[in-house]
Amino acid sequence: MFFWKHTKKGEPQPRGLDDISPSLRTNLHWLKEDIFVHDQTIAYRGFKTSDPHPRECVLIYADNMVKHEYLSQFVLRPMMRSSLPKHLRGEELAHYAAERILESDGAEFITRYSEIGDKLMDGVGVILIDGCPVAVVVDAQGWAKRAVTEPPSESVVRGPRQGFSEDLGVNISLVRLRLSSPNFKTRFLHVGTQSKTRVAILYLDNVTSMELVEEVERRIKAIDIDAVLDSGYIQELIQDSPYSPFPTIGQTERPDVVAAKVLEGRVAVLVDGSPFALTMPYLLVEAFQANEDYYNHWITATFHRLVRYISFFVTTATPAIYIALISYHPQLIPTNLVISISAARKNVPFPGIVEVIAMGLVFEILREGGVRLPRPIGQAISIVGAIVLGDAAVSASLVSAPMIIVVGLTGVAGFVVPSLNDLAVLIRLSLVLLAAALGLYGFVFGVIAFLLLLSSMESFGVPYLSTMTTLVPQDLKDTVVRVPWWQMVLRPRYLASKDRQRLQGQAGRTDR
Repeated sequence: MFFWKHTKKGEPQPRGLDDISPSLRTNLHWLKEDIFVHDQTIAYRGFKTSDPHPRECVLIYADNMVKHEYLSQFVLRPMMRSSLPKHLRGEELAHYAAERILESDGAEFITRYSEIGDKLMDGVGVILIDGCPVAVVVDAQGWAKRAVTEPPSESVVRGPRQGFSEDLGVNISLVRLRLSSPNFKTRFLHVGTQSKTRVAILYLDNVTSMELVEEVERRIKAIDIDAVLDSGYIQELIQDSPYSPFPTIGQTERPDVVAAKVLEGRVAVLVDGSPFALTMPYLLVEAFQANEDYYNHWITATFHRLVRYISFFVTTATPAIYIALISYHPQLIPTNLVISISAARKNVPFPGIVEVIAMGLVFEILREGGVRLPRPIGQAISIVGAIVLGDAAVSASLVSAPMIIVVGLTGVAGFVVPSLNDLAVLIRLSLVLLAAALGLYGFVFGVIAFLLLLSSMESFGVPYLSTMTTLVPQDLKDTVVRVPWWQMVLRPRYLASKDRQRLQGQAGRTDR
């Protein structure tokens, strides 16, 4: 009978309402048999504090996610060399260990089993003490991180060479280095029922509209998904006009771009595990702006910006105009050019629409293959494939030489505005189909339809074409033409609702 009572007394007690138990044995039982059952990456390091009143403790951490040297030197060693007062119980015991013994710059206290599971996945160490229903959390993140390098998708000739990595803390610090102001604020959220991905919302408290910040936070909190593995998940789930191919949320890998957007009154969103930051609101004019525009002379920057607008028109409209002219309106082409095109198309068995779609598809296949393959191989295949296939197609009279020129010109022009390259392919195909059916009338109808779509769109309450359709001179100073810095004295009025003053001085008080 005595043996039976002794055994029953030592058995683990029920979990109750998920609260951590004062019994260390009970806590370990439920962690091993329930929350972390069959998980061999969770390590349990048992130890005792020093005499005269030793207490049993355990340090729990996820292997390969913590710095073992840090835990050994600043957690285990101080705890094993110190003694906990015998009269302390409960929360007082945890606070005494955190304030008097642990050599860490910060400690957190949790009281529920579920919180232990969430914290361990973030790369921390959790200390459980026998007789204490509170766990002490010590930050000890130590997983491998990619170094800060130049972003491959946004290379520049002049400007900073730093790009975001997959570590959220590093990314926030890169932005904070450029905005060393107490007005720079950060809000943290967790998204994903399984991944619990950390998301950071960045903004300037004295510039950004709080309605915009609250709206961004509301949309992110409304996301109900099992996991968020990249910022693209959030971008698709919170954007305006989800059925429109035009982007309403910007993305970038560059901290200087994020800092510039935040300074204008926008909100930036960083996602742990993703090197791409999101910026909102996002307007169409931003697709034709580059961060290098603001580092070079304003005349050179304006020229480059004009080239982008022209290139976007070329990549979207040239095939449709070519089809419309050769099929319906040859009288609009100069006589010598018509004769040259007719001679080139003499032995081609397919109509112009088939040529455009087929060669466009081949070009996209080569481009996609070049992107997915390793860079040296991909570049060689793209260049050699385009030359060989184009020459072979013309020699076999499958397509005409003018069509090769048109397709090549449209493809290269699309690379000038990389953020809209995929969108340009869809617009180009739509306009080609309309031009093949109705000629120039179909082309014009298609352009009008796209303009109506753009006019009806908004990005977080801001009209999508706001800076391109206004008659206010100040709002036009950073659209098609990039005026000198001394003339851009105010922030965009559609974004900065609190402090519009960007440049101080006499010009800032009079030029509006």
